[in-house]
Amino acid sequence: MTFQNVPRSGETGSDDGLNSVLKRNIELLTQRRRQQTMSLSHQDRIALAVTRFVGSMRFIYLHIVLFGAWIAVNLWSGAPHFDPTLIHLATAASLEAIFLTTFVLITQNRMSEAAQKRAELDVHIGLLTEHELTRLLALNSAIAQHLGVSSEIDHELDELKRDVAPDAVMEKLENSDLH
Repeated sequence: MTFQNVPRSGETGSDDGLNSVLKRNIELLTQRRRQQTMSLSHQDRIALAVTRFVGSMRFIYLHIVLFGAWIAVNLWSGAPHFDPTLIHLATAASLEAIFLTTFVLITQNRMSEAAQKRAELDVHIGLLTEHELTRLLALNSAIAQHLGVSSEIDHELDELKRDVAPDAVMEKLENSDLH
């Protein structure tokens, strides 16, 4: 007997294995990312483009060729040596490092801000999920009590039915030995 991929309730049965909710969420996140990129200032776009190029193998290959040619011409070739001590090459590389570091830091700051926003969203979603689960647990407990079903862990359920105070959790974590 062979099993076929039969769509579950609410699924579209597409070949990619994603249900419609996942597809919608991916599309929303993609649109949001596009909007954020489009809303970048011209300067931030330049910094992002420079950082992308600097973080590529093309950048490495370009430097191997340029620095290799510079060194070869000035140390080993019969051509006139315009930088026999390579001091000009070292100065150019130092200036380049200063600017590239600045571009990378600009991009990292922007990425850090985006990560902070995502982390805050994760906290909000986690708190909402915790609240919803607490309410569902209370509802299930009430139904079980109404039906006369008891559990050995009723004392634990009573504790779980209480909402979590996020500020108390944060304070406890900050005052713990973890920091």
